[in-house]
Amino acid sequence: MGAGDSLGAALARRFASEGMTVCIARRNAEQLQPLVDEIREAGGTVHAFGCDARKEEQVVALFGQIEKEIGPLAIVVFNIGANIQFNVRETTAQKYYKVWEMACFAGFLTGREAARYMAPRGQGTIFFTGATASIRGAEGFCAFAGAKHGLRSLAQSMAREFGKQGLHIVHPVIDGPIDTPFVRERFPELVAERPADGLLAPDDIADTYWFLHTQKRSAWTFELDIRPFLEVVTNF
Repeated sequence: MGAGDSLGAALARRFASEGMTVCIARRNAEQLQPLVDEIREAGGTVHAFGCDARKEEQVVALFGQIEKEIGPLAIVVFNIGANIQFNVRETTAQKYYKVWEMACFAGFLTGREAARYMAPRGQGTIFFTGATASIRGAEGFCAFAGAKHGLRSLAQSMAREFGKQGLHIVHPVIDGPIDTPFVRERFPELVAERPADGLLAPDDIADTYWFLHTQKRSAWTFELDIRPFLEVVTNF
């Protein structure tokens, strides 16, 4: 859920390369066609869906269609962003609510529907992609941090509820800038001062997700930080 052009696309390619049938979804299904073509040209199997993850009826229908027409879910990834910057006094109620809908409420709908199908089978992995804002707030990101904190709490609650039922719930914290056209265009100085591997590479992040999925349940990871080597860990 949230198969964008960066990490979402990398995850789809990675899972497809392992022989999995991949289902990718975003609000505008037409925007998924280049990714569909890329995966199929590489020999993978992929299905694309249009879905607004904030709409309960659409999420319920999507999961039902996949389970009925394609197969049982093995991995579910909630990967919707909503990293929008506003100072507190400039943040309207509408903006705050929209960010929460996208980054938190949509995660609840996705996680709930995934668990409804996966828990009775007693196996599977559910990822909730986190961010730096999941663990600390920052100036200009009150809405995003609030939503991401909520998503992290959702993941914690689901891990405690469904871990004992055989579901691996994971909250990877993407703690650094991902190498995307957006980052390169908006922060050219940051990019210029770093070496080629100084930004988070989507394909490398995808490798970490696959590793987490293949962990033995005697040593499951719930949360880990993923950051480039240049990032400094701080308390705030």
